Amino acid sequence: MDTRSPEQRRRIMQAVKSKDTGPELIVRRLLHSMGFRYRLHRKDLPGKPDIVFGPKKKALFIHGCFWHGHGCSKGRLPKSKLDYWGPKISSNLKRDERKKQELKKNGWSVLEVWQCETGDLNSLKSKLLKFLHN
Repeated sequence: MDTRSPEQRRRIMQAVKSKDTGPELIVRRLLHSMGFRYRLHRKDLPGKPDIVFGPKKKALFIHGCFWHGHGCSKGRLPKSKLDYWGPKISSNLKRDERKKQELKKNGWSVLEVWQCETGDLNSLKSKLLKFLHN
């Protein structure tokens, strides 16, 4: 059973953004502080990656753990409305994989950064440097 009233749940869901999310802003600030420049949400690429390094043909997707079915504690499905959330998250996973494969087929390298990874900036910085310098 949901612990929120329908009105509370509606307001919470309306506040969910697809661009300029907290994890995305953390990654963007970190990349900028490291001296990297990039483009945002290129509509001409499959899946509209969150961050794109055009000349390097590298794309970053910054995923919310819940919405993209990560295996961490933030990625757990809710206990209510499993008949809705199960297929919803499953279709998100399939779409993510399809878009990643389309990018790779066109010669792009793709990195996924998870919301839970943005808490450890040193580890995240290492992951980004490894991806961008390979």
